[in-house]
Amino acid sequence: MITRITAVLQGLTEETALFSVPPFDYEVFIPEYTRRHLQTQVGQSVTLHTIYFIEGNPAQGGRMAPKLLGFLTPVEREFFELFCSVDGVGTKKALRAMTQPVQDTAVLIEQQDAKGLSALPGIGPATAERMIAKLRRKMARFALLVRREFPEDAGGRVDVLRDAFDALCVLGHSSADARKLIDQAVETGKKFKDTETLIQTIYMMQLGG
Repeated sequence: MITRITAVLQGLTEETALFSVPPFDYEVFIPEYTRRHLQTQVGQSVTLHTIYFIEGNPAQGGRMAPKLLGFLTPVEREFFELFCSVDGVGTKKALRAMTQPVQDTAVLIEQQDAKGLSALPGIGPATAERMIAKLRRKMARFALLVRREFPEDAGGRVDVLRDAFDALCVLGHSSADARKLIDQAVETGKKFKDTETLIQTIYMMQLGG
């Protein structure tokens, strides 16, 4: 199972990123948002978090073809897998539809904005309604975590934010309130190396400390 690739980015096509890992070259299918992000990094070493899958239906006379899909962060990869779980959304349609940051799409789903979702490539009104029905209760962490696009090596911050969000919800806060409290703490510019420190900071701010 190939879950990550770090290599020199040789080039981009409309649908793929091309990597050189001597003696092999790899073609990784990517969303449009990822392609735009990588445009300035051709010739540099980059990392994509990948999904390896076999495409094809031999029962219908098709051939089996292994493919790699690549994403900027594990969170985006997780979102993609949820996206593909919706009836009528396969890998190709999901990749085409991911033209904006995952956080933006997550907010549309969470707010039940069928019109906004329908504007995504390949997502019509019926598919948008199915996405909302199946995913809207699963979008809170994506709406929060991808908003600021923390680099993966930022002291574990993404995991800290995710855990703090879950903890606040357990403590009785709504998902919207938890996001607001964490946003306010992050906006102070402090770095939080663990969940306990972040939660303490949030409640100190609430007390005016």
